[in-house]
Amino acid sequence: MKFLIIAQDLRVSGTSEGVVSRSFIGQLRKVFPNAVIDVVYLRHEQYQDQLDLLPVNDLKSHFINRKIPFYIKWLNWMYWRIFHVSLNEWYIQKKYTSIIRKIDYQKYDTVFIRSCGLDYEAILGAIDLPILQKTILNFHDPYPVFWCSGSQNKLTNLELFRLKKMARVVSQAKACISPATILSADFELIYGHRNKFYVLPHQFCPLVFDFSDFAKVRTKGKKVTLSYHGIIQFGRNIEILLDAYKEIIESNATYKQHTEFVLRLKGNQAEKLKEKYGDCTNIIFLGHSNFSNASNEQSKETDIIIILENGPLRSNILVGKVPFVASLQKPILCLSPKISELRSLIQDEKYIADCDNLNQIKSKLEYLISERLESNEAVQPFGDYFSDENFKVNVLNILNKVNLD
Repeated sequence: MKFLIIAQDLRVSGTSEGVVSRSFIGQLRKVFPNAVIDVVYLRHEQYQDQLDLLPVNDLKSHFINRKIPFYIKWLNWMYWRIFHVSLNEWYIQKKYTSIIRKIDYQKYDTVFIRSCGLDYEAILGAIDLPILQKTILNFHDPYPVFWCSGSQNKLTNLELFRLKKMARVVSQAKACISPATILSADFELIYGHRNKFYVLPHQFCPLVFDFSDFAKVRTKGKKVTLSYHGIIQFGRNIEILLDAYKEIIESNATYKQHTEFVLRLKGNQAEKLKEKYGDCTNIIFLGHSNFSNASNEQSKETDIIIILENGPLRSNILVGKVPFVASLQKPILCLSPKISELRSLIQDEKYIADCDNLNQIKSKLEYLISERLESNEAVQPFGDYFSDENFKVNVLNILNKVNLD
């Protein structure tokens, strides 16, 4: 077998997509140890990506300058208002097209193009190119952003034209995949059932990471440490959880003495939260750290891990950090809307709470704390869903069905 993977993000830190794309390559190598796996990396920033850790036969890296010339911006000011198409987006997508067009795709059995961020430049850059006949498109999040749970985007003509363009790419591809069952069903609906969206969950493969950096790992200061690492966006609500935790420790001296809540946050909400909860010494706000430090901190210095799904009404994505969290075999508390991907994966109700129900969050959090004060037993909230064997079954099933079609 010969595989080509076109990726936009292979960073070791900063985004969950970098982690899951690297892990996809690592897991694919486990399933096909003798296959040819080549990578074309379409990067838009110069990072220390530790590409030497990836188990590939060949890797070609292309830097794409995303700076838009002034004259394009000036023309776009009128153009998108008249034609509902963004010249800024077109200009950047064409840069991806110029590289993808030159790839000798015929020598590969299957090509994967992996999406990144909110703009999907690599996938859209492949529009009308013959490489799509051999390509499985990976969609990590909804596109356009209007369809993302918790998004504030309005349904403009510009969004509808983005949808129309992506629908053309989807119809030209060999097949499509997404990491979540709900998301795949949504994609099939909004793209008019023009192609099959298979489900291939995110993975975590430790072999493609270097965990030697401990420099910024915070040593736990209490018997039970709760932690949340991530960004506050798309309707994720951390304040209701912090309110619940404050009520718990204010009403129970034992919990106040023996627990702490550590947050490493990205995004504009961080300063606001520090102001609101700064008087609570049990709640500790820290800066963002790289993946090595963050993973070591959560694996060695954390007892209960918090997961926030998008909301507040529905979450159709699979949070990128979940496979890593599953590998730690620690208790979790997931705050989720009534309809969400993780509700179907978490096997014990004590690990999941309604994201808008303060009393339920408080009750479940208190129960998990009391359990953890008594025992450090390893647990598996997700069962074997993210196991190597399950990935192997899924990817072989998808490849077999796609090749039969």
